[in-house]
Amino acid sequence: MKIVILGAGQVGGSLASTLSHEDNDITLVDTDATRLRELQDRLDIRTVQGLASHPHVLMQAGADDADIIISVTNSDEVNMVACQVAHSLFRTPTKIARIRHPNYLRRADQLFQNSAIPIDVLISPEQVVCDYIQRLIEHPGALQVLDFADGKVQLVAVKAFHGGLLVGQELGYLRQHMPNAKTRVAAIFRKDRAILPRGNTIIEADDEVFFIAAKEDIKGVMNELRRKETAYRRIIIAGGGNIGFRLATAIESRYRLKVLERNTERCAYLSENLNQALVLQGDASDQELLLSENIEDTDIFMALTNDDEANIMSSMLAKRLGARKVMALINNPAYVDLVQGGEIDVAISPSQATIGTLLAHVRRGDIVNVHSLRRGAAEAIEAVAHGDAASSKVIGKAVEDIDLPEGTTIGAVVRNDEVIIANNRLVIESDDHVILFLVDKRRTADVERLFQVGLTFF
Repeated sequence: MKIVILGAGQVGGSLASTLSHEDNDITLVDTDATRLRELQDRLDIRTVQGLASHPHVLMQAGADDADIIISVTNSDEVNMVACQVAHSLFRTPTKIARIRHPNYLRRADQLFQNSAIPIDVLISPEQVVCDYIQRLIEHPGALQVLDFADGKVQLVAVKAFHGGLLVGQELGYLRQHMPNAKTRVAAIFRKDRAILPRGNTIIEADDEVFFIAAKEDIKGVMNELRRKETAYRRIIIAGGGNIGFRLATAIESRYRLKVLERNTERCAYLSENLNQALVLQGDASDQELLLSENIEDTDIFMALTNDDEANIMSSMLAKRLGARKVMALINNPAYVDLVQGGEIDVAISPSQATIGTLLAHVRRGDIVNVHSLRRGAAEAIEAVAHGDAASSKVIGKAVEDIDLPEGTTIGAVVRNDEVIIANNRLVIESDDHVILFLVDKRRTADVERLFQVGLTFF
């Protein structure tokens, strides 16, 4: 597939890295020659220096025969004009754009259509990250919570703790202990090594366990793997920028919320536009301020500024002063593995959260959901089975008879709104939504081919 990516920031660079390893022809466009040179030195991609919205730059990048243009520059306006130029001059089939400002998003239905500004898929990183954090808040103790099939099924990552009911037990015990729960363990990571689960696999303390379950069974399964955690009530958000404000707006009616913001003008804006949250001007790394706001009684402290170092330091300080849980927004992917699991409970990577949304529109076959896991090393995919037994490699076959790539498991199937946890004898039917877990994302192309319809299907 020929893909032109406009913008070589964290999202564009990470996306180019992911897609270049999957047999795609990638061209990356940016005004920053140094950044382009860094990426070209380590990736098998073409680069073009120039402003992404200029017709001659898009022509040089190959927009005239590209399958997809993904515009993720830091400017909404450049992204919109680039998609307009690609549509008007080059008839690019699929145009994806990152749009951040709420004033555009509020009128998205009127603005972003072929008769106006021709964008096929809108990506709002702030909303993606906000939704991601909300799911973590709703499931205390989770490292990741991801939705499939419109939220009917969730994939949750938790760390197994000493004292958990399933620690030291075989996985088969879970089915005996919770016979009515619709759940299955999809993968286990032990000291960064992937373990494909079997009935006799024993869960150990500190294992990172990924399990798939119907939404209503998530909390019950989590309680089996770790100590039961009480729901969060008191929350502090450090940083009142786009993500902090959007999250505060979404949760202020359900939690006792405080927002810390350094900038005086931004504080005034937050005070005027938030109804129940308490807005405080100050530095989140100010120990006296945190103590005065009873940080020791805080259930969750979230550092959501644009400064990775500030987020890391304020989170570590909050944890040492007694905050029950701390989360930090980390833009630099290299930092994520360094900080998560120590004093910082959850490191949130905006680029990884956003890339999953983008990948669903790039994959071959009917792939409706893609989530990047383990900082991009693994993936969870929701694919729709089409065709019949003659034209499909999965329809009419039991799970045990499907030629799944190594390291791939089928966790669940959603059929006519019913959640069916996969077992070896489950037969895949047409229009099933199949949720798969890949411990090695290099196998993604093989999974895509499984769900492509053969030529005999009409």
